[in-house]
Amino acid sequence: MKKKKTVKVGIGFVTGRKSFKNVAQTYIEGWNTALNKEISLNLFVSYDLKYSNTRASDYKISDEGLLDIVDSAHYLSSTSIDTEAQSLVVKGVITQAEAKLIFGEGYAMKRNATLYYALKNNMDYLIFLDDDEYPMAVFKTEIGIAWKGQEIISTHIQNIQHADMTHGYHCGYVSPIPNLRFNESLAEEDFHLFIEAISNDIINWESVKQKMDDGGATYASLATINEQMVEYVEEIGGMKFISGANLGFNLSNIDKVFPFYNPPGARGEDTFLSTAICECKIRKIHCYTFHDGFGEYENLLHGVLPTQLKTMRPDKSAVTNRFLKATIGWIRYKPLLIYITDKNNFEARIAQIRENLKLVLPKICAYFENDRFMEIMEELELYQGNVKRHYRDFQKTKAAWIKVVKYLKNGI
Repeated sequence: MKKKKTVKVGIGFVTGRKSFKNVAQTYIEGWNTALNKEISLNLFVSYDLKYSNTRASDYKISDEGLLDIVDSAHYLSSTSIDTEAQSLVVKGVITQAEAKLIFGEGYAMKRNATLYYALKNNMDYLIFLDDDEYPMAVFKTEIGIAWKGQEIISTHIQNIQHADMTHGYHCGYVSPIPNLRFNESLAEEDFHLFIEAISNDIINWESVKQKMDDGGATYASLATINEQMVEYVEEIGGMKFISGANLGFNLSNIDKVFPFYNPPGARGEDTFLSTAICECKIRKIHCYTFHDGFGEYENLLHGVLPTQLKTMRPDKSAVTNRFLKATIGWIRYKPLLIYITDKNNFEARIAQIRENLKLVLPKICAYFENDRFMEIMEELELYQGNVKRHYRDFQKTKAAWIKVVKYLKNGI
């Protein structure tokens, strides 16, 4: 008789890229079923057909070998998520407005849907992975670079039983900031001012300067991987910083599972989750994912390991556009982040950001030969003006999530 598996683990992807299947295959094939006979692996894929003009078939795994490894696969389209949300509304669990906050359009809402379906299907743990992050680490050596495969899923499972959440490290192109050659039109001090204006407490000048010195890349630390000491994420400024991927949830304590949120059209869903989890025990795990922030390294999934990492310069329009898109995303959620963490100084800090951007944006536009960077100021004014509404929506999202959790606890 086949032994019943006792631990149910969900692997969650929020994706919109055609490369998804290759990424999922890399993670799943790294799972050793022979050594993990008591663990049930289950796939939860929330996909967006609009992001890069894809079809549902781009996300549904048909490889028999992979399907033998996972015990179930759940594909969450916008239609299926909306149907489930409307079911909760009809049952009186949440209102129509609350359903839109939790399960509506946006990256955070797709993460919420993934969390919800994992809870509904009685997962013990859920591990979020990204479709542009790969289970490997890159190191600097005296003669170049070296690569090391990472056991992401196993490492999370080994640690999550001791915490409410687990969070790993990232290397590669963690932030889409290109390597710049400073000159008379844009000095290092100018770019420093720009980064401080648009950034959060993770993407700050010190971390950006280090990345730029390394050609735009972040390298893994072999000492970190080999470190055996137990480490927990500490609270800093009313936040426990995590990222949205290489992130595990212990679903056994459902009251410690919080929703994601981002202002409309913005990102930062992991940043706002960071403000809600200060009472959670978050274990830092010693494994890396390689972030392919510019989409240049998909061949890593096929075993092609370069001997050096590319220096990402703003010579190609794709690199500049990726950076522009990121800066707009950052400035859209910065007002709400300041409002949550430093409300007493909100007006003064926004005024300072506005003055700094007035000084530096013309130089940024000239350097990148792209006037669209001036949109950053427009976005700051728009999202600053709506910050109180976004704050209320964030609070309503958390309150509505409590209703959903209560419904799930009482049984479906």
